[in-house]
Amino acid sequence: MQAAECDRAAGAEAAPSGDEAADFIARFGQPDIVEVLLPDTSGVLRGKWVPGTSMGKIWRDGVPMPRSLFGLDIWGREVNSTGIHIETGDRDGLCRPIPGTLKPVPWSPRPAAQVLLTMHQDDGAPWMLDPRQQLVRQVERARALGFEPTVAFELEFYLLKPWAPGEAPVPIFPHTGEARQNMYSMSDLDACAGVLHEMREAAKVQGLPADTVISEAAPGQFEINLYHRPDALAAADEAILLRRLIDGVARRNGMRATFMAKPFAEFAGNGMHVHISLGGVDGTNAFARPDGVGERLLRHAAAGLLATMKDTLLFFVPSFNGYRRLVPASYAPTGISWGYDNRSVAVRVPNGPPAARRLEHRIAGAEAHPHLVMAGILAGMLEGIEREMEPPPPLSGNAFEGETERLSPSMAAAVEGFLASGFITRTFGADYQRIYGVMKQEECGAFTRAILPLEYETYL
Repeated sequence: MQAAECDRAAGAEAAPSGDEAADFIARFGQPDIVEVLLPDTSGVLRGKWVPGTSMGKIWRDGVPMPRSLFGLDIWGREVNSTGIHIETGDRDGLCRPIPGTLKPVPWSPRPAAQVLLTMHQDDGAPWMLDPRQQLVRQVERARALGFEPTVAFELEFYLLKPWAPGEAPVPIFPHTGEARQNMYSMSDLDACAGVLHEMREAAKVQGLPADTVISEAAPGQFEINLYHRPDALAAADEAILLRRLIDGVARRNGMRATFMAKPFAEFAGNGMHVHISLGGVDGTNAFARPDGVGERLLRHAAAGLLATMKDTLLFFVPSFNGYRRLVPASYAPTGISWGYDNRSVAVRVPNGPPAARRLEHRIAGAEAHPHLVMAGILAGMLEGIEREMEPPPPLSGNAFEGETERLSPSMAAAVEGFLASGFITRTFGADYQRIYGVMKQEECGAFTRAILPLEYETYL
């Protein structure tokens, strides 16, 4: 899809010109609070509330936040072995608002605004432990080659009844037996029409380019898609904001939303599918270039994704639970494979007109960090293009039964592959490789040391 077409399709409002804070107040009134949001290494939103009367200071002075925030584990605890808080003296980084992310918060009980931040050092240089800055680096690399990535995220999630800590989650639908898959069900959409329409309305208010809403492959599971955006950074920002919107609207309606990769053993997990094409300098889709040039470029990009898939898997599947999703016949890929219009492969080329030629990356879990997912995808594609790699023949059959190389079967194996990868070292930097790898290594260790209830039931 061409860049101009993507903008029209999304219908997203342009970022306010000039003073964003003043533009916001003129349109929506002064909020009581501004929620400043900084996604950490795991994609968990950290931040603070700032009085609405101090809104202008956020843009003028920035927001100080500890640099060690990017050394917090999934539980929000400092991982001492990263050394971040020691090496930096636990100094603050200066966080600046990301243009275009200042939004009202429709689900808030009081007038509120929210804005995404990204971190910089004292001299204004990017703080490279911020995952968004890693994506900036890959986007700049693509632009240096004459490409502008056009991206769309698809997010799957479950709507659940509220539950207490330690209890098993329960989908909002009571019947969950063998006969209850009901994929693409209109009746399930109708049953949840109130909360789903509220999500769509909230997306309109926030200018998020939400598209299709689908009832997915399990009771209480849905998918919301975002339109294609000729801006990979904006697309990843919007994926983060969409997750927050879904969670906020669900809570307002007495439900919980979860993006956990595999919350139920008997049902499909939650994925984050990413569609990506590369726009050329003329704004057209480079994958649609005539005389086989575009098809060759697409093959190189697919080959790079396959060649780097084990290296970057920890970006796509960052949680211990996420590897439970990568099992045969689970609507998630298990092997390093690609193909045309084949949903069992890891990298799919969807059907469509030449102008919409693109790759669909199907590995990531819905809990993954959108900036790191996008950075890993772009890095792999550009690796293949720069080295003119050729992929193996595309699969036309069931990839679950094929003889393709398997993805790492566990988080421990993925961590090991990440830390040993020369591709990760030269693409993301040795410091980022060590810190991210150590954090995930300790997270994995916490789960492998835990004793499961099934063990007590079986052996006690």
